[in-house]
This record gives sequence, C-alpha cells and structure tokens, in this order.
Amino acid sequence: MSYIDGFVIPVASGDRERYRAAAQKFHEKFKDCGALRQVECWGDDVPDGKQTDFKRAVDARPGEVVVFSWIEWPSKEVRDAANKKIMEDPDMKDMDMPFDGKRMIFGGFEPIFDTANRKA
Repeated sequence: MSYIDGFVIPVASGDRERYRAAAQKFHEKFKDCGALRQVECWGDDVPDGKQTDFKRAVDARPGEVVVFSWIEWPSKEVRDAANKKIMEDPDMKDMDMPFDGKRMIFGGFEPIFDTANRKA
C-alpha cells in the first residue's frame, strides 16, 4: 500500500495563483523522485471549531486561507529517499515560498483504509 505525506498550510488569499504555481514546481521534483500523486486543496468551507480547527492549527490570520494537501508515494522508503534528495536540492533552498513554513503542519501517514484499492 502507498504512503501519504499530509500538509495543512495558511496562505494569503491573494496568493492563490502564486501558491498553485509553486505547488506545480514542487510536483515536478516530487514526481522525479517517485511521487504518484499530489493534491492541493484551497480552503472553501473551513468552519471555526469549538475546541480546535484547521485555522487554529496553523494560526491562520485574517486574509489567509487554509490549504490542505497531500502527496501519495509508492512506499515510505521511496518518500524518505525523496525527502532527503529534495532537501539537498539547491533550487529548494532558494525557492520563494508563498506561505509561512513555520506555521505549516505536516506528517507522514500509513493508509489503513482506501477505497481506491478495493474491488467493487
């Protein structure tokens, strides 16, 4: 089964296209390292919670939108090797990020249920 990297990021609402372009640039590098799929979702219906919520998780400020994204890898091993390679890529160090990376939350996830892998 695949392995998923998940991200939640606050992005200035006016930077939607800038963010999309950066995600596309990242994808070319991820794809070259073995990524199967990358999905970037612009927050459209992100309600305030009573205890916590997506906005508070990333300290989203007025004028920011929450982005939810994930990258699908064939395995954790491929993802780990890709992350190492990407972190060493000089282009990544100089990339103008359209968000505050200090407020991004992320993690790696092992799928335990996936309808894409089920036979009807």
